[in-house]
Amino acid sequence: MGFSVVPPKPDIKVAVRSLEIWTRRADAAIMHLDVPWALLLAGASPEDALRKDGIDLEHYYRSKHLKLVVTIDVTNGLARESEAPALVAAHRSITEPAVQRLYRNYVGALVEKLHPDYLGLAAETNLIRQIAPRPVYEAVVRMTNDAASDIRRSRSATALPLYVSVQVETAWGKLVQQGAYVGIDQDLRDFPFVNLLGLSSYPYLGGFKDPEQIPVDYYTRVRGSRALPLMVVEGGWPSASVRGMFSSSPEMQARYIARQSQLLDEANAIGVFQLSFTDLDLGTFPKPVPAILPLFATLGLVDANLKPKPALTTWDTIFARRLKH
Repeated sequence: MGFSVVPPKPDIKVAVRSLEIWTRRADAAIMHLDVPWALLLAGASPEDALRKDGIDLEHYYRSKHLKLVVTIDVTNGLARESEAPALVAAHRSITEPAVQRLYRNYVGALVEKLHPDYLGLAAETNLIRQIAPRPVYEAVVRMTNDAASDIRRSRSATALPLYVSVQVETAWGKLVQQGAYVGIDQDLRDFPFVNLLGLSSYPYLGGFKDPEQIPVDYYTRVRGSRALPLMVVEGGWPSASVRGMFSSSPEMQARYIARQSQLLDEANAIGVFQLSFTDLDLGTFPKPVPAILPLFATLGLVDANLKPKPALTTWDTIFARRLKH
C-alpha cells in the first residue's frame, strides 16, 4: 500500500511534509514518471535525466524501507487521445523509430539506476487504443515490447516483474462510450511480456454514484481466469462534488476506500496505490490549469493543507492489517 510524491502545490517544503506523513502509513511507494522527452531530445543522457528527477527520490524511499513501483507514462496522462506535451511541442512523435530508441534507452537507465521492484512500461493502454490515433497505439505496443526484450536480456533484471496498466472503467465499457463489457484480451495479446496486471481505476468517472454500487468482481472480472498477480497502480474517489459531473463528500470517499478494500481482497491483489495523498491546490498551479484536473483535485486522503479527511482513518485501519507476503 502506498502513494506517490504528488504535492498539493509546487512547494518543496510542503512536498517533504507530505512525504513524511504518508510514508508512515505505507510499505511501498509508486513513481509515475513521464518520459523526460524535452531533456532527451536536447541530447541529455537518460542517466542525467534521472539525476534531475528520480534518483534522489528513490534513495529517500529506500531510506524509509519502502518497496518501489515505477510506471512509465509514454503518452499524455491527462489526455490519452494525445501524445506527451513535450513531444507535441517539439513536433516529434513516438511513431518515429528514433524517439522509440530514446524511450528504450531511458527504460534501460531507469532499471539500472532506480532498481524498481515492479516496473510498468506504459499506462492505460486500453484507453490509448480506444481514443488515440492508431499509429500512436501501435508505437506504444512496439516500443514497450522492445524495451521488455531489452530488460529480459539484462542479466541483472531478468526477474523484474513487468506490467502495463489497463483502465478498469474502459475495460467495463463505462468510460468513453457507454456500452457492453470489453475486457482486456487485446491488451494481453499486444503486451505478452506482462507477468503482473496493473489497474487504473476511477469508478466515479465510470458512472458509479455510490461506492457500494461497484460490483465485488470489479477487478477479478478484468483479470479473468489468468494467473496474473494484480495491483491497483492509480485511482481513487474524490471527497467533493464537481458540478455537472459527479456528487461526492468526505464520508463517501471514506466508504470508497472501504469498498475498494473488499474488491482488492476478492482479487487477492498484491498492492494498491493512490497517486494523490493530498488534495491539489489548483490556485497555485501554473496557468492555464488543464480543464480535466479539477476532476482529480480532491482525491487526497488529506486536504491541500495536509489536514486529515475521514478516508485517512479508513486507510489506516486497512494498513494496520497484517501484510501477507
